[in-house]
Amino acid sequence: MDTATLAPHAHQVLREATLPELPGHYRGKVRDNYDLPDGRRILISSDRISAFDRALAAIPFKGRVLTQTARYWFQATADLCPNHVLAYPDPNVVVGRRLDILPVEIVVRGYLAGTTATSILTRYRAGEREMYGHRLADGLRPNERLPQAIITPTTKAADGAHDEPLTETAILEGGLLTPEQWRTVSEAALALFARGQELSAARGLILADTKYEFGTDAEGRVVLADEIHTPDSSRYWFAASYPERFAAGANPESFDKDFVRNWVVARCDPYRDPVPEIPADVVLETAAVYIRAFETITGETFALPDPAEDPLERIRRNLSAYLAGGR
Repeated sequence: MDTATLAPHAHQVLREATLPELPGHYRGKVRDNYDLPDGRRILISSDRISAFDRALAAIPFKGRVLTQTARYWFQATADLCPNHVLAYPDPNVVVGRRLDILPVEIVVRGYLAGTTATSILTRYRAGEREMYGHRLADGLRPNERLPQAIITPTTKAADGAHDEPLTETAILEGGLLTPEQWRTVSEAALALFARGQELSAARGLILADTKYEFGTDAEGRVVLADEIHTPDSSRYWFAASYPERFAAGANPESFDKDFVRNWVVARCDPYRDPVPEIPADVVLETAAVYIRAFETITGETFALPDPAEDPLERIRRNLSAYLAGGR
């Protein structure tokens, strides 16, 4: 889908999803969450795009893409790990079990890649070889495939704060997770990543890295939460062009959040400087990238809504039964 097709929909951006009629509101970096009295949670994906521990812009249909891409992956991995999903009442909304989120973000990496301060490529370029409890060999090249996928866990930082690297030893000695929880999330994350790489390869894609969030339910069971294998939580490359670009020392062809990250990094240090406003043409191009990602990953066609549709009013209408406390 090109930007000319998207231009009439540029105004259909869900920047906020505040519904005063719903209880227990919590606003995250990209989602508005509501806790219902019966133990369910409503998660509304906005169109905010977040990187470098801050919101950068709002991208039309990004929230819909994330929700529906995660839906595809939750269904494709349900046999590997229980997840929080109960219902999808709207394209931007998932209703799930309310969980106690574990205080460790599980990042799985299959390649030496990344642009953030916690990425293994950034740290490798700085001369580090011991990181996250792993030893990386000398002589690796940017974007090279690792001998095996590794887990690089981090803390879960509050808005505006920075995630900090962790190791298995630090997690266990600090009491962040019990040994059983660490074993469960580690095994689940590696299995989910392997399934993700397998199905992505069938679509001509490389799933280079991704992050998972886990929580525990009322029975103490570890459950996959948040999202899975979306363009926001994952780095995807096109498999066909990867060998040639890697050999040439060029960055892999990608449609993940690095499109916006790279634009920002070329103009400022996002951890220290004010981030300039993202231009309208970059916003629309990013929307096209997200839609292309959805269609490539899932094999489904993205249907644009009526240009007159207001996304927040549609969500309010589709959640009417929840607003009334009827479901």
